[in-house]
Amino acid sequence: MSELSDEVAYLVFDIESVADGELVSRLQYPGEDLSGDEAISRYRAELLEKKGSDFIPYTFHLPVSVVIAKISRDFELLDLVALDQPEFRPHVITKLFWRGWEHYNCPTFVTFNGRGFDIPLMEVAAFRYGLSLGRWFALDARSFDQPRYRYNTDKHFDLYEVLTNYGASRFNGGLNLAANLIGKPGKMDVKGSMVQDLYQDGKLAEINDYCRCDVLDTYFVFLRSMVLTGRISLEREQEIVANTQSWILAEAERQPVFKQYLEHWGDWENPWLDE
Repeated sequence: MSELSDEVAYLVFDIESVADGELVSRLQYPGEDLSGDEAISRYRAELLEKKGSDFIPYTFHLPVSVVIAKISRDFELLDLVALDQPEFRPHVITKLFWRGWEHYNCPTFVTFNGRGFDIPLMEVAAFRYGLSLGRWFALDARSFDQPRYRYNTDKHFDLYEVLTNYGASRFNGGLNLAANLIGKPGKMDVKGSMVQDLYQDGKLAEINDYCRCDVLDTYFVFLRSMVLTGRISLEREQEIVANTQSWILAEAERQPVFKQYLEHWGDWENPWLDE
């Protein structure tokens, strides 16, 4: 474990979360004695009518799936894990997430829009469960050295932030579009808007499969971003992609969703090969 700890330089991750029905009931509908499911259904309907989206704010959420890809300094995939599998307990997931970051010597988080959703959600979860995040907040450090500093890409490389020049533009299409631009599957049978309903139907396995595939897409988008920013060559990226495809194939017997991922795989067409 200590050897792997020295190798891990990046943690590419994604989070799937659901609204805490008891919290929604207590805060949004005090005194009405609504069940958690009833409160969630009512709140979603109200949000849809008012805002055109039924997504409940993340501050009401609990993490139910966190999948992390451990990446080496030379950008190779070392491992991909779902935290607290098969129990998927929110408080344990939260502890494993933050303590894992510390265990691996505070590597760079890699996300797609993680500054706007994933990281704040996990911070609120740590607040809820009484966890100390001293190394993450690092309040005694200079502001630009603190891991939470928006422009500190050494501690958090948010692909959405980088691709939009920190909000100067919009990246319409999100991770799904970015993945498809480089021939990767993107969204398949499950989308983020379906997670709440899947959870209420007891389909945690499907949620975790969706999260695993999102992490793979994020990883491949990260690799192309490393080409874009000059950290690796296109040839090196293609070599890593081939290595990862082999890894996914080897893992497909253990994780059947990877078979579906490979079925939707599209090799990126390199326009420079014809010149």
